Amino acid sequence: MNEKQVVLGIELGSTRIKAVTVDRRHEPISSGDYTWASSYENGIWTYSLDEVWQGLKAALAGVEGRENICAMGVSAMMHGYLAFDKNWNLLAPFRTWQNTITGPAAAELTALFGFNIPQRWSIAHLYQAVLNGEEHVPQIAHITTLAGYVHYMLTGVNAVGIGEASGMFPIDSAALSYDAGMLEKFDALVAARGLPWKIAEILPRVLPAGAGAGSLTESGAALLGGLLPAGIPFAPAEGDAGTGMTATNAVAPRTGNVSAGTSIFSMVVLERPLQKVYEEIDLVTTPTGAPVAMVHCNNCTNDTNAWAGVLKETAELFGAAPDAGTLYTKLYEKSLEGEPDCGGITVCNYLAGEGVTHLDSGRPLVVRSAESRFTLANFFRAQLYATMATLKLGMDILAQEKVAIDTLTGHGGLFKTPLVGQKYLAAACNAPVRCMETAGEGGPYGMALLAAYRIWKAEGETLEEYLEKRVFAGISGSTVHPDAETVQGFASYMQRYKALLAVEKTAVEMM
Repeated sequence: MNEKQVVLGIELGSTRIKAVTVDRRHEPISSGDYTWASSYENGIWTYSLDEVWQGLKAALAGVEGRENICAMGVSAMMHGYLAFDKNWNLLAPFRTWQNTITGPAAAELTALFGFNIPQRWSIAHLYQAVLNGEEHVPQIAHITTLAGYVHYMLTGVNAVGIGEASGMFPIDSAALSYDAGMLEKFDALVAARGLPWKIAEILPRVLPAGAGAGSLTESGAALLGGLLPAGIPFAPAEGDAGTGMTATNAVAPRTGNVSAGTSIFSMVVLERPLQKVYEEIDLVTTPTGAPVAMVHCNNCTNDTNAWAGVLKETAELFGAAPDAGTLYTKLYEKSLEGEPDCGGITVCNYLAGEGVTHLDSGRPLVVRSAESRFTLANFFRAQLYATMATLKLGMDILAQEKVAIDTLTGHGGLFKTPLVGQKYLAAACNAPVRCMETAGEGGPYGMALLAAYRIWKAEGETLEEYLEKRVFAGISGSTVHPDAETVQGFASYMQRYKALLAVEKTAVEMM
């Protein structure tokens, strides 16, 4: 065994492109990152594909010991739409998960399939482009996701992991591929339009965790500026949902995780199918193809981040210069002094549209009455409640369906300050919430673990076994159980929040 061997996980997230290496003990040892942001151009939230390569090179440049990398994998924000011709020329600007422009297509496909198709999904974007009569549609030879695109450019293999594929088109968990019946229904739906392709021909192949997914080619290495040598084997590309499940050891039935950063989403591995179709619930899969109920909300910490910036400016007026980490820690901890119902203060944090509550745009709001106690603690507690209030609407549906959850694992920026985010999420979901030492950095670490599983697993060893016995055995962390006072306070907050959504809808229409 070569103890110097490491595996590399790359994730192209909403705000950062990050590269993390993990050693034989499955511990992160080096990382690099690059900050980027989506832009709103001609009514579309997008990212420049040129910046993808700029960012990847910058992130990799920060990683030490690159010569010891023996496997790697690419992950990215799920969903969205990248359409290419037969020569892999981009046909339309990248349409990200943030867009809420596919309502008619999503609704029609949901009715056709008897299966919820969210607006973010690749098939919704494709069908909306068909309905719009967009010129590029007949030229399509490939559609894929951001992770799928990067993986193809680096390896020449047009395939994605099954978890990532489940955000493109519905999956048959038994067959470990796209649902054949729904593929046929889609082809029949568009048959009269005379398109020169069938849907199965333009989707990437589907691969489960542990499968071979090609290796870094010479041309791929050149795209990375020569920072990595050709020949490194790849794990199947996954989405941020799959890497989040992996990074939190939440891939077995009755487990779940909540990823909270720019967006917030929960993933709960199901023991049985849901009894009904819900627009608020996506049905996706783990990286091994097991069915998962996903509640995905577009808005989480962006509005909170903006308020933290304003409060930082205020402090600077008095000569203070708090660093970002200290500022957030102090504000999060201050919120614990707030009243359980936030003293009557209610926040809607929508900057983008929100599929769960059927809004195509957002207008952040802070609402209080004359009787509200408007203190910093109550205000910031309301901000943090707002980050998970829409998620709670979806989680309440799973509770009504009697979906069993033994524990939820939190990861992402909302959980970097110990115990605070856990306490509020436990109250919102009425379930124990644990955080591990890797709570702040789920995605790239999870992708690195999938790369490790690709090359270090034993014969016949499942991903669930690999994570439980080899990765997370003995890992320290903390678990917070829901307390009655906070549960009741959050419930009171949610009564006001649901009423505030009518105000939010009016604000979007009028402003």
